[in-house]
Amino acid sequence: MVNGPTHQFLIYKIVPIDIEGIDFSFTNASLFMVAAAVISAGFLYFATSSRSLIPTRLQSVAEMSYEFIASMLKEGAGEQAMKFFPMVFCLFMFVLTANLLGMFPYFYTVTSQIIVTFALASFVIVTVIICGFWKHGFGFLNLFVPQGVPRILLPLVVMIEIISFLTRPISHSVRLFANMLAGHITIKVFAGFVASLGALGTLGVGGAIFPLAMTVALTGLEFLMAFLQAYVFALLTCLYLNDAIHPGGH
Repeated sequence: MVNGPTHQFLIYKIVPIDIEGIDFSFTNASLFMVAAAVISAGFLYFATSSRSLIPTRLQSVAEMSYEFIASMLKEGAGEQAMKFFPMVFCLFMFVLTANLLGMFPYFYTVTSQIIVTFALASFVIVTVIICGFWKHGFGFLNLFVPQGVPRILLPLVVMIEIISFLTRPISHSVRLFANMLAGHITIKVFAGFVASLGALGTLGVGGAIFPLAMTVALTGLEFLMAFLQAYVFALLTCLYLNDAIHPGGH
């Protein structure tokens, strides 16, 4: 292998920008974040710009995406949660597009960076906290007081609930980051075996059949994971928003 399996995750500067000693450089990760936002927005715009009773294939995909997230949000947090639909839909489309872009050779997978996924997860939790207090005031704190708990156990249970809530951004972000990172590293390792064995001649080519088959299979699996991880991220967002709308409902 020319480069190690982690080389694909290196960040390098495209446009160096330094302001008062603070690095604001435009990097390859920045480029693909912008690309994911522009591509997802552009797809939705062009797919729905000429709406018709008999939808085109692009329009059908856009409408299916809309209905998919709307149904998920209603089931996860109720009809009242539809006010958050633009946020959840944008998160889903951004994560999905970023995941899919990372599947192309020499493209960067921005969701393999923990700082990116943690920023998205933190945005979700901050939104939940703000909306919870905005809607319910201090009644939002009922989220940490499960019903039916004996008084003697209440302090312990409340502490556990608070810790669980505060760790949500970590679990929410690590799940996406770890899956994308591990998947791409595994594909690169098997692809490296194919290149290394293929360079050994006829015997090596025969030995490269298995890692080649694994590379193809893992690539297909990673495309599936690209969608599943976007789905899981959006689903958990819906469940967390339910806490802001119905803090005493669990």
